Amino acid sequence: MHELAAILQKHQSEYKKIIDFDPAKDKLYRFDFTEANAELRVDDIVDTAKFSTYINHKLETAGAKYGIGGYNEERMLYKRSDLFEGTQPRTVHLGLDIWGPAGTTVHAPLGGTVHSFANNKNFGDYGPTIILQHQLDTRVFCTLYGHLSLDDLLPLKEGKYISRGEIIGRFGNATENGSWPPHLHIQVVEDMRIMKGDYPGVCTLAEREKYLANCPDPDLIVQMMQYTT
Repeated sequence: MHELAAILQKHQSEYKKIIDFDPAKDKLYRFDFTEANAELRVDDIVDTAKFSTYINHKLETAGAKYGIGGYNEERMLYKRSDLFEGTQPRTVHLGLDIWGPAGTTVHAPLGGTVHSFANNKNFGDYGPTIILQHQLDTRVFCTLYGHLSLDDLLPLKEGKYISRGEIIGRFGNATENGSWPPHLHIQVVEDMRIMKGDYPGVCTLAEREKYLANCPDPDLIVQMMQYTT
């Protein structure tokens, strides 16, 4: 196991819930956005309203409060935006997505400081984004939270301390979150390099191993995938 991943696993008993999810009573639906999902067509994901209808229908049918998934998933979703095109299109998701109602509160799972924040406004981008910096066992790393509400950026300044369990944001709606159905993208980033307020959440197949080495599985912190149906 990668060194940072091992440290994150070691401290699992210390993290606070990232959202209000109770596995004793709430169902959690696992989404599949790979090419293997024959239910989802390109037409459905290009149109934000249709995509939102799809997400809501799957959650309602499953009787699930939230949906989750996506780490290291080779997705078809990014055909919806030119942002991910190129000589080699970016298709591999480096974070974990939690799908649910707009306004869902997001809590810091562990204490840290505000590394940076920005509104990444391109179609299909993160929208309002907050990046926190943490230290465990002398290891410094960041957690990135994307697709939040614009209001969540207003009280922030770099270096501000954020307590474990503190509300840091809310799921933004499609008019402000990069034109996505409401959800949270959470990603662990060991080395931000010189980036602020942004870091790639999707990479090419050729870069997969490099990026995954720098972005271990966020579920080591979130600890929700075990409850999927």
